[in-house]
Amino acid sequence: MKRFVKFVLVIIAAFALISCGRKQQSLEEMQEPVAMDALTSMNVTATIAAPATQEIKPAVIPASSIEQPEAVGLSGFVKPTGEEIQTALKNAGFYEGSIDGKVGPMTKKAIEEFQKANNLQPDGKVGPKTWVALSTHLNPPAAGKKR
Repeated sequence: MKRFVKFVLVIIAAFALISCGRKQQSLEEMQEPVAMDALTSMNVTATIAAPATQEIKPAVIPASSIEQPEAVGLSGFVKPTGEEIQTALKNAGFYEGSIDGKVGPMTKKAIEEFQKANNLQPDGKVGPKTWVALSTHLNPPAAGKKR
């Protein structure tokens, strides 16, 4: 009787191993790339595939909700460093502190003053429009010239 039970267990284990191998093989077959001509010959129901006449339209975002750097002469705005902001503000005569790269209350106040003087919205942040105006002061004026 023990031999019969062992025999049955060995048969069940062998069957399980064979079945797992087949499942793995099926999974590997499903993961193979499919050629375009094979896709066109597949039979797909209408509930899965969109009709060929249906046009897919891109989402439209109102231009008023997007700040457009192109309008101020930039193709891609790169945020300036704190040191660049402070240097430009100092050269423009709006910042008296040390250039340490930390945009703190003194720097933000100088940014707001610069924005007011240049007819920009005084929010204390250096965005694309502010940076276009401020970056012209990044290099110090040449000797003998006054601003």
